[in-house]
Amino acid sequence: MSRIGKKPVEIPSGVTITIGKDNLVTVKGPKGELKQQIDRDIKLEVKDNLLELVRPTDQIRHRAMHGLYRALIGNMVKGVTEGFTKQLELVGVGYKAANQGNVLDLALGYSHNIIFDVPKELKVETITEKGKNPMITLSGSDNQLLGQVCAKIRSLRKPEPYKGKGVKFVGEVLRRKAGKSAGK
Repeated sequence: MSRIGKKPVEIPSGVTITIGKDNLVTVKGPKGELKQQIDRDIKLEVKDNLLELVRPTDQIRHRAMHGLYRALIGNMVKGVTEGFTKQLELVGVGYKAANQGNVLDLALGYSHNIIFDVPKELKVETITEKGKNPMITLSGSDNQLLGQVCAKIRSLRKPEPYKGKGVKFVGEVLRRKAGKSAGK
């Protein structure tokens, strides 16, 4: 039995979960509304502030979806109550980040600045302090969209293994390589 799948999702006060036709789960809370299509084989049961997912058989496909959809619904509930935040750090001389609303202006060592439109569902904030690397903070209620946008920004200049220059997540451990060894 899936350890994640059999664990019920707690529904905090202020959050409503509705199960529509074709297993469309809608989660509404103080920070917004999220929707997720659930496979028709997985059954959802709401019992006094707990949401349980039940799978019909022990097939590999059903076991995999059981844990997946439980995790997705758990992330939706957490997103509409607390929200998610990810921070990116720009490591490199002359690397800069600025934003006007949801338009991100990045200087990443190319001949031109990169203008990146952040989706309106997310909130972007840039921090530039003297003596520290510029930081980009993205926050929103949709964890999947947040991760996708962060990965896209990181792919604009991935951290290289020799000096570690590039866009990286805060707290990300990079595998570093030794440079050329000295002469004879």
